[in-house]
Amino acid sequence: MHNNYTVGILADAAPSPTSSQSIMNSPIPMMVLFGVIFYFILIRPQQKRAKEQRKMLETLKSGDEVITAAGIVATVITVKEKTVMLRSSDAKLEVTKESVTAIIDASTPAKA
Repeated sequence: MHNNYTVGILADAAPSPTSSQSIMNSPIPMMVLFGVIFYFILIRPQQKRAKEQRKMLETLKSGDEVITAAGIVATVITVKEKTVMLRSSDAKLEVTKESVTAIIDASTPAKA
């Protein structure tokens, strides 16, 4: 036996949400906000550093004093397409260009 009265009460009891309430209660605006924050905090600075690194590697030339990712301070002997020949004290090293992290200016002393 079906009770029409009960079904009618349940249907009338639930308030119908307005369009603005349903958008604000949706997780989509929060996801968009997190996406924007994620972009400005993580992605954009990393892209900027990568661009500066590429620019620095393009200007690399013989005679520059550099620091490698391993912390070795050396002088550039030759620059090839993908590698760099370095001299550090009595050692001669060939490393990839990407392992060069900084060029030390001759005008500013190296930080200890």
